[in-house]
Amino acid sequence: MKWLRRRPTIITAVSLVLVLATAAALWNVASARTFQFFGELVDRVETGEKVVALTFDDGPDPAGTQQVLDVLAAEQVPATFFLMGRDLEQHPDLGRRIALAGHEIGNHTYHHRRMVGVLPSTVAKEIEDTDARIRDTGYRGPIHFRPPHGKKLFALPHYLARHDRTTIMWDVEPDSAGSPQAEEITEQTLARTRPGSIILLHPMYGGRDQTRQALGPIITGLKERGYRFVTVSALLRGR
Repeated sequence: MKWLRRRPTIITAVSLVLVLATAAALWNVASARTFQFFGELVDRVETGEKVVALTFDDGPDPAGTQQVLDVLAAEQVPATFFLMGRDLEQHPDLGRRIALAGHEIGNHTYHHRRMVGVLPSTVAKEIEDTDARIRDTGYRGPIHFRPPHGKKLFALPHYLARHDRTTIMWDVEPDSAGSPQAEEITEQTLARTRPGSIILLHPMYGGRDQTRQALGPIITGLKERGYRFVTVSALLRGR
């Protein structure tokens, strides 16, 4: 009889454990660098050729855009910029500079929201409004997509799959956690890069000076190791 009286409590506890386990599993899927439920996801490309894609997230922002463009121009390196619609609206001239320099521009949503637990209509607006701002720069190439914070679950991948869009993730991210110094960012990038790697850097905003300082040494170090830089689109074509 005592067990019967305790039974509702036991069931409630088990249910709570199951809910928490399910939530944790879904969060892991949402954060996964190599998996999503729908459509195509690429975090690197299998290749024997020493090619890598250098990518930048966020912005454009006055604090970092021109410095990044100057380094890329001096080194004659193409890159892929995953830009935000909000920042493009605020700084359209910077977006045009990126396009005029011949770099690839990707979509990083309008407001940089975590795209988990959002409505399909929200996903569509975030992506399509940003696409429009990207086209306003004069860029006419393919627009790949990178989710803010790398988060995606159901609505976002489903939209991308329906519109034949590829989710571009990464396998090298030396400045995503903490506040590493330029030397550490450089060392981690050189140590982790492999043929076909997609390198993620965040050099745009004022607090990212260490990443901007690391950009030149990263390019130099990879060139010394025999690597060639290509855009994300070129990397995908080489699969």
